[in-house]
Amino acid sequence: MALFAFSVAPASTDDPDGSFSEAVAEAVRIVRDSGLPNETTAMFTTLEGDWDDCLAVIKAATEAVQKYSSRVSLVIKADIRPGFTDQLSAKVQRVEERLADD
Repeated sequence: MALFAFSVAPASTDDPDGSFSEAVAEAVRIVRDSGLPNETTAMFTTLEGDWDDCLAVIKAATEAVQKYSSRVSLVIKADIRPGFTDQLSAKVQRVEERLADD
């Protein structure tokens, strides 16, 4: 199992305010429809699962964004930890517990 944090966006947009939100929403829709545990924040979307499943979702999300621009930016960070599940929330919980001890 692993966590994959990724950010995908078109390199350009026709939106008057420069927003990429329409293209990014298409990518996030693919992530949410995947059924994998996920979380979206202002800068990244994080998926939890095995390599093949997560990378297939990231690829599909990237291809969705390509419909908006011929050039796409993709950043991926992975935390690979075999034998551990539910780390999307467990990692944050461990930090919160340490903060509560202060």
